[in-house]
Parts: sequence; C-alpha cells; structure tokens
Amino acid sequence: MTSSSRPTSATAFRAVPPTADVVIVGGGVMGASIAFHLAEAGVRDIVVVERGELACGSSGKPIGGVRAHFSDPLNIELGSRSLRAFRDFPHRPGADIRLDTVGYLFLLTEERQEAQFAQSVRLQNSMGVPSRMIDADEARRLCPYLSTDGLLAAVHSPTDGHARPGLVVHGYADAAERAGTRFVTRTRVTGLDTSGDRVSAVHTDRGTIACQAVICAAGAWSAQIGAMAGLSLPVRPVRRQLAFTERLSPPAPRIPFTIDFASSAYFHNSDDGLLFGLADPDQPDGFDTTWTPEWLALFRDVVRRRAPALARMPTAGGWAGLYEVTPDHNALIGRSGELPGFLYATGFSGHGFLQAPAVGEIVRDVYLEREPCLDITPMSADRFLTGSATRPEAHVV
Repeated sequence: MTSSSRPTSATAFRAVPPTADVVIVGGGVMGASIAFHLAEAGVRDIVVVERGELACGSSGKPIGGVRAHFSDPLNIELGSRSLRAFRDFPHRPGADIRLDTVGYLFLLTEERQEAQFAQSVRLQNSMGVPSRMIDADEARRLCPYLSTDGLLAAVHSPTDGHARPGLVVHGYADAAERAGTRFVTRTRVTGLDTSGDRVSAVHTDRGTIACQAVICAAGAWSAQIGAMAGLSLPVRPVRRQLAFTERLSPPAPRIPFTIDFASSAYFHNSDDGLLFGLADPDQPDGFDTTWTPEWLALFRDVVRRRAPALARMPTAGGWAGLYEVTPDHNALIGRSGELPGFLYATGFSGHGFLQAPAVGEIVRDVYLEREPCLDITPMSADRFLTGSATRPEAHVV
C-alpha cells in the first residue's frame, strides 16, 4: 500500500444493502467525486460498489498530473474547473492532497508540433490559462536535466502540477460517507436488471441492490458494465507503466512535470527522487497490471538524448495500471438515451484524475436533471453511433 492510499472508514468491508436510490459502480477518483457531489447536493441513498478497495485501480497511482493545458475548449474548461477544486480541496471537502503547482513543461522537437502548440496556447490564453511558448534555453533553466540538442521550443503552463490521487479519492469518500453514502468494497458487479427504460437492480457477487439509477464510473471495466445494460461504452483497457528512482543525493531540483511530446516520455519529482513514465506504443489491450522492469529499457532509450542523466539513474521499483481508452481519446460523460436510468463517466484516456472534480459536478447535475456548468453533449457515448466523434485530443499522459 502506498502512502497515497491510506485506509479509512470508507474502505471498511460492508454488507451489501438491499436498496439504494443510485448505485455508483467504481470506487476510483471518478466514483468518489460523483458520490461526494451527489451527497453534498442532498442525495442520501447512495451506494458505491468497488470490485477491490477504494483507489485500487488507476486512481491509486502514486502521483497524478493536474492541468488545464489542452487543445480544445471543453477539455480546457474541465481542467480549469478541476484545478480550482484541487486548490480548494483543504476546505472542500477538507483534505490535504499534496498539491504541488510545479507547472507542466511540454518539449517540442518538430516544427509541426511548435505550430500546433502555439495555436493551443493562444486558445488557452483566451480562456484564462497562463501557458506560454518558451525557447530551449528557458526550458533548460526550468528543468536542468534537459539537453537542448534538437529542442526547438517548449510550452510552460505554470499553474499546472501534480497531486496524490489516493488522497483525493479518500478525501472525497470520507466526506461522502459522513453525508450518508455507503461504500461496498471487494464486491464485483455481475449483472443489471432493467424495467422499461429504467435500471431496477444491480447484482453483485455478494447480493442484489434494488435501485432507480446506476452511474458507471468503472474505468477500464466500463464496457463490461455497459454491456450488462445492453449499452455500448467503447472503452478498452491499456496497461501503462512507470518507475521510481532511488533516493537522489543531492536531492533532485524542483522541476515541472516534464513531457517529451514526440515520445510521450515524462518525468517529475516524487518524494526524494524522480518518477519516470512512458506509453509503450506496442502495448496490447488487456487487463494485465504486472509491472515489468524490462519496460524501463524503452524509457531509457528515449530519454538518453533528451535528458541523458535520467537514463543512468538507478530505479527502486515501479507500478503498472490501466488507462481506459476510447477511440478518439475523449471521455464518455452523460445519460443513456436508450436507458435514462443509466449514467456514465468513463473513458478518460489518462485524463480522469485531473478532470474528476469538474466531472463530479457535471454528473451530479445530469442526475438531478439540472443544467450542468458545461455542455457535455460532445462527450456522449452516442457520438460513435452517429459518426459525430470529437476531434482526438493530442494524448500523451
């Protein structure tokens, strides 16, 4: 267990209640955020069902990036609203999440990348995000590990950073539990019953819960939950791996969350060392979360030119988790048109943690049939049935 996934009362092993108004499937950051926002709005009969422990899936990763740096208005708004919520987290819901606004630093090595990011920066600036294009020398001042050889430019987003996902999950869950939400862990959903256009029951391997609505926040397992209701949620699981350096002496400088855009390699501070990550382009779909140290060779091969010192640093273990990926790398958020009692928030393709506070607000309003703060029509799962899929967001981490 990591320091970011401390046990709390919300992780206790509970009996499966026979009834609920709404059942949330998934006890990661998305399920916990939705539960908190619903409970805060006065919804009392909420049950969250989690197949493992809270934050045991992708939400349990040691450090999660938080940013508003995206190339389309909707994702920028989701990121910006969530950043504000993360900054306010000590007051609402009331927990230290070890937020560190070190900024994001995207490294650009192609003219096409530079032009695309310059356009995105103009859009972000117009929406109040203080990102900026910088030259290679300034990038190296921000991150002394960098080699400027072949580095054309970079983008710095100073108000972005990272926090501890496990602390966010438990902060939301503790507050939701205090408001009456019940968390049922180590419990697997095995089926759904429907009656007309409503969901009437959730079957688990530990009992059945009669209910009026289901919210799917099951991450990489969401396609299976949707299929139980006869619905298509096009989400596929893809393993992602990361590693930690040994304790560094002298300590690492405080650096931005740094990403080599062309390769997707990234690194940033983690306690008394650094954390490394890289998306393996040849990684097959699947639910395997085995960490394979051999994966590190991919990272070292890529980073040797961009940040040579990192390729030589000894590591002290790693972690593997699952991305929940959609065909266009944008989330699925909304209410089913076929089955109005079924809502969903999934498929975030690596952006779920950083967007969870805003999405919790939105799903709360959709559930309560109120106008949400943002128009999430483009995120409907129906876009893949109607051919109106959104333009894929440039996806790196």
